[in-house]
Amino acid sequence: MVTAMARLLLEALAVLAMGIGAYKSRALDLKGAVSGVILGFLLLYLGGVYTFIAMALFVLVGIASTRYKLEYKLSKGLSSDGEDVRSAGNVWGNGLPAVIFLLVEAVMHRDAFWAATFASIATVTGDTLASELGKVFGKRPVLITTFKPVKPGTNGAVSFQGEIFALLGACIIAPLSIPVVAHKLAVFLAVVIGGFVGVNVDSVIGATLENKGLTDNNVTNLLAALLGGVTGVGVFLVMIRFA
Repeated sequence: MVTAMARLLLEALAVLAMGIGAYKSRALDLKGAVSGVILGFLLLYLGGVYTFIAMALFVLVGIASTRYKLEYKLSKGLSSDGEDVRSAGNVWGNGLPAVIFLLVEAVMHRDAFWAATFASIATVTGDTLASELGKVFGKRPVLITTFKPVKPGTNGAVSFQGEIFALLGACIIAPLSIPVVAHKLAVFLAVVIGGFVGVNVDSVIGATLENKGLTDNNVTNLLAALLGGVTGVGVFLVMIRFA
């Protein structure tokens, strides 16, 4: 009992410290920080330390990539003042899919939903890297639905450099999925592929639904992360079926 209580206290302190740090660094506003603490508790309770670390890594990568050459992005109209301070909608848009997949895994006890959980986090990580660093390094971006040239930062714009960053983001998260399942290679590839597909789904939704005003960025992120996770399930099942 003492051990369990001590672990719960340490987890609570870790989540609170993360929320306070995000608020103090102006990565999140107050509503975003409170939402982040709630999300962190859910991830720790349902998914354990590796899921929590994966989401924490996404947050750190997101902060770093968003603030990288921020003045340049502001001067070119690629970002707007205050855009680097996220709120509750952004927290839940990026993190709720992982909670949903963990709840499904808790009911069904299928490793495929561990793959989905990490693939959803890989999606939002890859999307953030592709979006923020693609604005700086991307050359000749095109709209993903038509392949016509567009300005950097356009919803649905993709570039070769952005795709590399998307893949890198998925690869950053994938190793954290390995300790939680027996099929190591299957889950690694499922997370990488699911995350990469999810990033491009995000671009498609941005070029269509979001550009028509049917979704905002938070809903686009949520839908992409869900579909990235579902892709991860499919890849994982195929991999273990033919292993």
